[in-house]
Amino acid sequence: MDIPTEAVVPPSVPNIHLRPARLVDAEAVAALTLAVGKENGDPSSAMSVEDVRQYWQEPGFHLDTDTWLAETADGKIVGYEELYDRHGFAALEGDGYVHPDFLGQGIGTALLRTMEARARQVMTQADPRLRVALRNSMHASDARACELHDNEGYAPIRYSWRMEICLDEPPEIPVFPDGVELRAFEPDNHAHLLFGAVDEAFRDHWGYVPMRYENWASHTLGREDFDPSLWFVAWDGDRIAGMSLCRYRGRMGWVNTLGVRRPWRKRGLGLALLRHSFGDFFRRGDKTVGLGVDSESQTGATRLYKRVGMKVAKEYVSYLKVLRPGQEIPKEE
Repeated sequence: MDIPTEAVVPPSVPNIHLRPARLVDAEAVAALTLAVGKENGDPSSAMSVEDVRQYWQEPGFHLDTDTWLAETADGKIVGYEELYDRHGFAALEGDGYVHPDFLGQGIGTALLRTMEARARQVMTQADPRLRVALRNSMHASDARACELHDNEGYAPIRYSWRMEICLDEPPEIPVFPDGVELRAFEPDNHAHLLFGAVDEAFRDHWGYVPMRYENWASHTLGREDFDPSLWFVAWDGDRIAGMSLCRYRGRMGWVNTLGVRRPWRKRGLGLALLRHSFGDFFRRGDKTVGLGVDSESQTGATRLYKRVGMKVAKEYVSYLKVLRPGQEIPKEE
């Protein structure tokens, strides 16, 4: 059953219609995310055109049924919403934007309700034993977005931070635990092994669900700007102990994934990987480095980041709505 997108647009939104996104809309959607980011004082949160195209072409993501654009009569894209299946149609995630010049007209409400209607449609494919939940995240300072989610029955459940450091001088030289060394990442030989290590390292993190190799590879190895020289993988013999997988985000260096597997924790490996990453960016001439972290990290990540001088630059909040009660998704399948 198709969702009748225009039927849910409130009468207070004249000359606006909803339609699925097409690949040619990537530039307009990226520009929309930048406008919203600037409005919230966080332009670095914007998606690049490449980011948008990458997400839209991930395995299992369907542009025609899981994206919605709010478009004016003259073709201006003023809103966007998507639905992403994180795992088995039981862990669902939305992501929405409304242009600052078009706030207060009901566009966000229309997009959110349309996305939720689609979520309720696809959740019938989930394991009937599992709880189905829909999660959306936004700037904690975005009062309109927070109020919208409050009004639509979502509840704030978790906060996360973007943390940054400005390097005025080279960071301390990293000291790796005995027997652990960095080796150059070889995509053809190491990709599947690294994926398994990343998945295991993040099982203790809030919101974790088992990852799919195809999706992980698509939004990491498959990026046009993927640079294996920015992937720092720590080995202990033939086993991966930890990793710091970096890239650029806007104009700053970005530690996209920093993880240490359980047997190697509390030995200074995370600190060594972080300092090595900072040092590499510094040598490349990049003085600002950022990353995202759960503000209540159970692995002590926030303490580590503060220890090396990182500061909170922006706060985000995740809202959740339970669409069907049930069991939690197993961490290992």
